[in-house]
Amino acid sequence: MKVILKYIKPFAFILLLCVLLLFGQAISDLSLPNLMSDIVNVGLQKNGIDEPMPEQISEQGMEMICLFLSEEEKNVFQSAYEKKDGVYLLPDGKAPEEAQKTYRQSALTIVNAAKAAASQNGLTQSTSADLSGIDGEALYQMLPMLKNMPEQMVQQAYLAASQADDSLKEQVATAFTALLYQDAGVDLHQKQQNYILLTGGKMLLVALAGVLAAVGVGFFSARIGAAVSRDLRHDIFQKVESFSSGEFDRFSTASLITRTTNDVQQVQMLITMGIRLMCYAPIMGIGGIVMAVGKSVSLSWIIALAVVVLIGLIMIIFAIAMPKFQALQKLIDRLNLVSRENLSGLMVIRAFGNEKYEENRFEKANRDLQDTTRFVQRTMAFAMPAMNLVMNLVTLVIIWVGGHAIAASTMQIGDMMAFMQYGMQIMMSFLMIAAMFIMVPRSAVSADRVAEVLNTDPGIQDPKTPVQAAVSGGTVEFRKVSFRYQNAESDVLSDLNFTAKAGETTAFIGSTGAGKSTLLNLIPRFYDVTEGSVSIGGVDVRQMTQKQLRQIIGYVPQKSVLFSGNIASNIRYGKEDASDEEIWEALRIAQAEDFVRDEDGDLSASIAQGGQNVSGGQRQRLAIARALARKPLVYLFDDSFSALDFKTDAALRSALQKKLDKNAAVLIVAQRVSTIMRADQIIVLDHGRIVGKGTHGQLLKNCPEYLEIAQSQLSKEELQ
Repeated sequence: MKVILKYIKPFAFILLLCVLLLFGQAISDLSLPNLMSDIVNVGLQKNGIDEPMPEQISEQGMEMICLFLSEEEKNVFQSAYEKKDGVYLLPDGKAPEEAQKTYRQSALTIVNAAKAAASQNGLTQSTSADLSGIDGEALYQMLPMLKNMPEQMVQQAYLAASQADDSLKEQVATAFTALLYQDAGVDLHQKQQNYILLTGGKMLLVALAGVLAAVGVGFFSARIGAAVSRDLRHDIFQKVESFSSGEFDRFSTASLITRTTNDVQQVQMLITMGIRLMCYAPIMGIGGIVMAVGKSVSLSWIIALAVVVLIGLIMIIFAIAMPKFQALQKLIDRLNLVSRENLSGLMVIRAFGNEKYEENRFEKANRDLQDTTRFVQRTMAFAMPAMNLVMNLVTLVIIWVGGHAIAASTMQIGDMMAFMQYGMQIMMSFLMIAAMFIMVPRSAVSADRVAEVLNTDPGIQDPKTPVQAAVSGGTVEFRKVSFRYQNAESDVLSDLNFTAKAGETTAFIGSTGAGKSTLLNLIPRFYDVTEGSVSIGGVDVRQMTQKQLRQIIGYVPQKSVLFSGNIASNIRYGKEDASDEEIWEALRIAQAEDFVRDEDGDLSASIAQGGQNVSGGQRQRLAIARALARKPLVYLFDDSFSALDFKTDAALRSALQKKLDKNAAVLIVAQRVSTIMRADQIIVLDHGRIVGKGTHGQLLKNCPEYLEIAQSQLSKEELQ
């Protein structure tokens, strides 16, 4: 995961901005249940009365409130008001805390006393705790009766009010305020409507702010994810470009493709989703717990139990799915490998009639990936209903327990509804955390695979102090060269000593596996020698930078490779600034001019990917022309004439010999004796060792291995 932190570091400021926006979104989401609770509790149940004390009271109302208060309590309460035109007004709508306590105590005492007086006098009028069964006029009619109540009954009513729950006092005080407003002529319907509209407007603004924050986070997280994946793909490609053949032997082509595409995509998804979920879920979870406890401590055990159950489910799912997530990327590698082999080898598959075998091979790789993916998806499919079941059960339990609390007047309906919302938010937070637990392991595997490529040091490194002097001529010299592949038990090449002089052609021949191509690959440093040295123009190739070295080499590989484009772009691949005349000259030497003119007559003729729209011989000649256009000091032909007929082969070598720069050396690997029999020097390899060196005539006399190869290919007349 360090690779993700490294690439996300440049976006620290944007990341911080995302966190701030997520805080804003979380605050918005956590505020909405509270506002909804206020609409239910205050707007609907309390007629929009949210003030702790009435802002205006009539003289009759003041008399009612002060009926059972002591002189000290009367002074505290009345001092909060100013009397004007026979009405008591609350300055600036603010009331001292002591006056609020006195008012709540007085309201509940009056209700308790009214109940007791009605019961004593046999009245059918009931007075409930919320005053829903009695209007202000009826209560005022009971005023004489309340004034004449025995002191003992008043004390009992006062004591009961003192011992009552604060929430009950608050409910009664609000209902009493509504009665006092009615008496003072306040339009309660308009007050209720104004409160609901105002609070609803706040909800809309808060929701809009949350939406804007969510959109902002989505935008920035997507940009960060896309930018990181872009940088990762760039650096992976750049790193792969610097790999030597040894690294390509270690990483398969299919795996490198998967790491550059699918693995980077997994990292991008983790960043894009992780920024939103990893930061948002904890904020919402912790904030939801705090807000829920603030609404009702007595119901908190329900949330705690639900969280424990959810964590248990998450851990079980994690333990089951984690091993499968780790296997997914390897299975994708395998599928890519089989697909690539089938597509690139389609003609061979058809030629041998092995379509069914390859179909079964692909089917196995495809089914393995399908079964693993389906197992993971089934596990996830089980997880969501299970978690939804827990959430719905939690909702039912909250309604059940909260309903009893509402009946006991220890909780309000709006608070229960808000608690339910907070409960859902808390559990959704844990679901998001669960999703991250599922996503992170797979992305972590992908990140490790990407980091493995990025942290791989190429086996071929440029020297710290490269040789700056120009190479004098293309003479190639091997001195006591030995080479073995990584982790191999024995050398592929052993103690090679020879010189390929500039202006001459040096050819290599030998049985299959003798090490001919490996020898040629040591010159451009596709591999480095294990022992000894390879030099060009008297300079060790390891003392030059790879760019400097390869600029003086024209290389034609054993398998000719062309790139999608046209003939001109492929030839200029060897020399970007080559003119059309230089390109035609290279095509002429490579015996490719005729077929190019026959096709479209110009250099813009289309070349498909890999040169699939031209024959093998034409592809080889275009690859040779690409190397010739460069006019290097060293020409390397790795069995590059094998697809040519004898006539074209002879014409090409003749033209090459005439146009060859005297400072350039030509090294040819060949299987056909006819291709190399006129070379200035022929080196015969057998099991990685030089067993013969000389001209064609000399080797026929003193090298049995060469004679055996020649006799197997040429007639007696041709051997002369």
